[in-house]
Amino acid sequence: MLNKYPLWKYAIILSVLVLGVLYSLPNLFPADPAVQIQGVEAGVQMNDTTVQRTERLLDDANIDHFGAEINGQSLLIRLNSNDDQLAAKAAIQRGLGGNYIVALNLAPTTPDWLLAIGAQPMSLGLDLSGGVHFLLEVDMERFLESRLSSYAANIRTTFRDENIRYRGVDVLDDGSIQVLLADEDFRGEADTWLRRNLPEFQRTDIESRGLPGLILTLTAERIAELEDYAVSQNQTTLNNRVNELGVAEPLVQRQGRNRIVVELPGVQDTAQAKNILGKAANLEFRLESRDGQGEVYPFKDSNRTAMLETEVIVTGDSVTDGRVSYDENGLPQVSVSLDGDGGSRMGQTTRRSIGVPMGVLFIEQKSILEGYEEVDGEAVPIYNSVEEREIISLATIRGAFSNSFVITGLDNAQEASDLALLLRAGALAAPMQFVEERTVGPSLGAENIRMGTQSVIIGFALVILFMLGFYKVFGIFAAVALSANLVLIIAVMSMMSATLTLPGIAGIVLTVGMAVDANVLIFSRIREEIADGRSPQAAIDGGYNRAFSTIFDANLTTLIVAVILFAIGTGPVKGFAITLSVGIVTSMFTAIMLTRALANLTFGGRVVKKLPI
Repeated sequence: MLNKYPLWKYAIILSVLVLGVLYSLPNLFPADPAVQIQGVEAGVQMNDTTVQRTERLLDDANIDHFGAEINGQSLLIRLNSNDDQLAAKAAIQRGLGGNYIVALNLAPTTPDWLLAIGAQPMSLGLDLSGGVHFLLEVDMERFLESRLSSYAANIRTTFRDENIRYRGVDVLDDGSIQVLLADEDFRGEADTWLRRNLPEFQRTDIESRGLPGLILTLTAERIAELEDYAVSQNQTTLNNRVNELGVAEPLVQRQGRNRIVVELPGVQDTAQAKNILGKAANLEFRLESRDGQGEVYPFKDSNRTAMLETEVIVTGDSVTDGRVSYDENGLPQVSVSLDGDGGSRMGQTTRRSIGVPMGVLFIEQKSILEGYEEVDGEAVPIYNSVEEREIISLATIRGAFSNSFVITGLDNAQEASDLALLLRAGALAAPMQFVEERTVGPSLGAENIRMGTQSVIIGFALVILFMLGFYKVFGIFAAVALSANLVLIIAVMSMMSATLTLPGIAGIVLTVGMAVDANVLIFSRIREEIADGRSPQAAIDGGYNRAFSTIFDANLTTLIVAVILFAIGTGPVKGFAITLSVGIVTSMFTAIMLTRALANLTFGGRVVKKLPI
């Protein structure tokens, strides 16, 4: 009996190893530390003047730099060391002012021939590569004001439909709603309707300006519910926006009552991410005022103004989808879809308002850089939240429409793309502002990488020494398999665009031990077969065949645990689960198929009297 693999099995093993080497190679080319500059407003193009101005700022600050690259609306400048990043960011931000976003980034150095076959390096987590950390605070006061305004608009509309005559429904400065009615008879009707339909309000009878009325105050329980909703909805929206941007393994986590932490590791477009995250953008659709009573707003990028009614038809909260399209003249526009409730309100309004212009009001909460303050020797940016309301479209309603229509009047394709992204990802329930922006130090990340790599090397070396000492030639097979296993883990994670974290490195170390455990089972079984008097060839065959079921069961149970960890875990736990799962699959291949192929090539084609094991 001889142990031989058919040629096709050798071909599969060789192909897998070659692909593994190719797709793990990009990780040998570390990214350059860099800063990325982008305009706050969509459509701001980078040019040679911007490059020269930025380079002059860096030269004045004695910061070495190279390789300025313009990519449309983004400028990337490479630096020689991680230590220069923070200093370069501060110098550029001071020099360029608040009209530009300056963010930390990593510039890839992977050769073009590897990029051509789709080979990319692994993304490194915040604990390994460093990255940007944002702390955003939800403006609860402004959020409650907006909800009360929405309640007031709903009460006005319903009272008109129910023929409950009123003289005014206004939001007061103390956070309550004042309802003034035409006479005493209508107070009872209003109170009954409010009790049935808006039980979250406490009602108090008043007399004002000789008119009967009611003061409506939200209950403490309802305020707490609304605040919890605002933070949860904003967290969901931020998650959606980051996912739309393709940021790998971000962390979007609630902190305390009204704050959200966002961490963006790796080599993603952090400037664009900050721009999108910082936009508390929303839309309001309002009719143009016909009686001279309303609010005047400017047009975007124009000196014109228009007066819109105070009553809002629908807001961006009702938008279910937003896609960029182009009109017959090739100008960008955004196709909008509304949910059922929003579509119904839009349909009712447009049916009774044919011939009346309807405005699309774009509301944006911006964080304006006002300066810096020194904290522990570092320049910390100070931001102020400013709300801008601008009309982006004012078009006459030619016919009734409900849940599908288009927004025109956009300046360029990038502005249309940003607006569609914001609408698609969901409107923020409440405006937010940056209260903290910091960087997880690249020096700490480099130290974590050094220690993690050191742990893998030490673990690997000790395992190899053990295998060589106990199993001789078969120990060499195990060493080759372990080396191939590490290469395949890196290759698969690179192909998956997975993010490597410090716990992920721990998963790799554990995988090394599990992979060699399979070989220990096989080689020990071969020894037992020889001790039972079987021939060397039969012992090899029996060792692999009889140990397989035990190895499979052990790895399957571990894989199930890894999948559960990935499903219910967050952040570092997921990183550990990913590397462990990948390592289990690759170790099954290398510990069984690869070592068997090496044994067959070495001993399978001839008669062997004694095995060196």
